Amino acid sequence: MLKVLITFLLALSFLACTKKDKQSGSNEYGLKNSETLRIVVDREPPSLDWSIATDTESALITNNLMEGLVAYNLKDPELSLQPALALKWTSSENAKKWTFKLRRGVKWSDGVEFTAQQIVDSWVRLLSPLTASEYAYFLFGIKNAKEFNKGTIKDSKQLGIKVSPQGDIQVELESSMSYFPYLLTHSSTFPIRLDLIKKHGVNKWTEAGNHVGLGPFNLKVWEHDKVIILERNERYYGEKAKVKNVLGYIVGEKSTALNLFDNGQVDAVKDLPKSELRFLAKKKEFIKESMLGIFYLGFNVKKAPFDNVLVRKAFIHAIDRNEIVKVLGAGEVPLKGWVPQGMFGHNNNVGLAFDVAKAKKYLNEAGFTDLTKFPKIEIGFNTNENHQRVIENVQAQLKRNLGISVDLKNEEWKVYLNTLKSNAPHMFRMGWVADYPDPDNFLNLMTSYSDNNHTGWGDTQYDHYIEEAVSVADKSVRKLIYQKAQKILLEKGASVFPTYSMVQTHMVSQRVKNFPVNAVYQFLFKDVELEKAK
Repeated sequence: MLKVLITFLLALSFLACTKKDKQSGSNEYGLKNSETLRIVVDREPPSLDWSIATDTESALITNNLMEGLVAYNLKDPELSLQPALALKWTSSENAKKWTFKLRRGVKWSDGVEFTAQQIVDSWVRLLSPLTASEYAYFLFGIKNAKEFNKGTIKDSKQLGIKVSPQGDIQVELESSMSYFPYLLTHSSTFPIRLDLIKKHGVNKWTEAGNHVGLGPFNLKVWEHDKVIILERNERYYGEKAKVKNVLGYIVGEKSTALNLFDNGQVDAVKDLPKSELRFLAKKKEFIKESMLGIFYLGFNVKKAPFDNVLVRKAFIHAIDRNEIVKVLGAGEVPLKGWVPQGMFGHNNNVGLAFDVAKAKKYLNEAGFTDLTKFPKIEIGFNTNENHQRVIENVQAQLKRNLGISVDLKNEEWKVYLNTLKSNAPHMFRMGWVADYPDPDNFLNLMTSYSDNNHTGWGDTQYDHYIEEAVSVADKSVRKLIYQKAQKILLEKGASVFPTYSMVQTHMVSQRVKNFPVNAVYQFLFKDVELEKAK
């Protein structure tokens, strides 16, 4: 109730002002609107601890507060890499050993010098079983990393991570990996300050006032469930951010967010409600962009009746992806494979197609001849208007095509993530946006040792294919390996139901220049400029 009241009051707070006033005056936080980018943050970030966070909302904030060794050149359609904290990187032994030459003289926002040891500390923390990071598997390519994460190797000095005498980072991998630098664009690999964690505590070091970073902005204010304010970091090593502040209102209701935009109180709203796209798409502020991301439904294979692969196959055959895409209406592309459209490895000739007759046949083979006695199941999803439209359509299709009723359960994002970790529903909604533009990022997600795999499913042959493909340089051979892996995941195991390749939609004020829209869904605000109110 309190959150609803806050957003309601927020929506009313400037009604007496004109749009010009809202762009040239000051806001309720004393920030000049002429030097403040005002955005909507869709939900409370579950964590700004980048070793632990797993969601896009947390990444949105962290990516503006921190940087890693390398970064994407987001102006390049091919998403090439460019230097960040590392000036350059080289490989040897067929991309099995890597050296990253670090910038000198870089300072954290509190004036402390950035060092290579802070990279080592971060990666050890990420891999430590005590951290229980869902992204630990990202670095399993490093020598002894998987064994260290399992606890079979205790000494972190046995990891293939070293600081050279010159103060640079040297990495030894288990096998060749040509795309290893791409992994280091991800926030989970950013350097860390163990002294700050020790000083403030593991749950408090990322709060405003305690947080220290290396990125173009500092965390000035974090009023939980209400607002986040970023302020330009004057100690940032690179070109200083063009806006002084980023003001993020935490607003979960899209109708409220759009009202704030229409009233001139915010400059940008992302992930627009599908129900209003026909109307919004006609406006000059509307932006639409494809992205390297997928929407999928997962099955908890540890819970009956989905412990039976025949039942999982039946449910997949009973759902028409094309109908879901029509419900959304934003240009999403139906997806049978596990790699999104636009990425190497995309293959819609794998997976299970819509076929109600096959669905009923599989249920009959599974022993469910009387579907009126089918056990009660639940589909979980996080609170979001667009997700609800999809899940309600799935519910309707299962009722229409199989005569099976399913219950729906929605939870706030942070609660939902905890549910998936502790006791995932029979079926659950999830999405995945590329952390790096390689099919390994999507296929690695479903390995038996991935903590982001909430299905409970695993297959040793599947794991083997994913591990084998990493060191294969020939793209045609690699593509064939990924095709075999996807057949195991989507046809033999049927543990997940890929639905569509994602499309992103935004409303962005005409006063905003260089708003960051890109295929990897990274919102970096340092290059944003604001036109002066006329």
